[in-house]
Amino acid sequence: MTYPIMRELPPELRPRERMLKEGAGSLSDIDLLAILLRTGTTKVSVVELAAEIFSRFKDLRALSQATIEELSQIKGVGPVKAVQVKAALELGRRLAAMPGEERTVIRCPEDVCALLMEDLRNLDREHFLALLLNTKNQVLARETISIGTLNSSVVHPRELFKMAIRRSAACMILVHNHPSGDPTPSREDIALTKRLIEAGEIIGIDVLDHIVIGDNKFTSLKSKGLV
Repeated sequence: MTYPIMRELPPELRPRERMLKEGAGSLSDIDLLAILLRTGTTKVSVVELAAEIFSRFKDLRALSQATIEELSQIKGVGPVKAVQVKAALELGRRLAAMPGEERTVIRCPEDVCALLMEDLRNLDREHFLALLLNTKNQVLARETISIGTLNSSVVHPRELFKMAIRRSAACMILVHNHPSGDPTPSREDIALTKRLIEAGEIIGIDVLDHIVIGDNKFTSLKSKGLV
């Protein structure tokens, strides 16, 4: 198979540009290797060089077992590029060997409070947070969306959902504290929650609940039937 020289490819077909636009998951093994190699030779493009390497070593497993000396023998690779490839493969091996991360699972409002109560109950200003969850209700991240005043905080839906999309969250739980210690939700809290639920339905990220934290007390808007 013959590959065109890189400069002859339209930008949307070049591996580096495609990765920036579409993400690493859209690229083939050859494309990803080409990005690592960076350049080809005067006679072959970097994609052709990557294809040549895979013609020698067949697949990623065989490539991972190749030595620096074996890679260096391929015309256009050399010791510097061989070291880069081996370093990237070693990083991948170490990542695969890492134990799975234990993630907190949220099953009920009490789980949210166990996670956040002590951090929020004594704050002197309202902090609005989101717990971003995956499809198994495991916590992917805890994000502070805004820090307000004694009795209010400004929340922009675009900031909230931008963070959720960045983390690939399937759903979220909203949390904020009342510095007064009384977790009774205000009319503004209820109205904001309904707007964010509606926005989440459009985007495809469910807002499961909104928890208001007081002084060792809390209110779940969903449990109270307020949303």
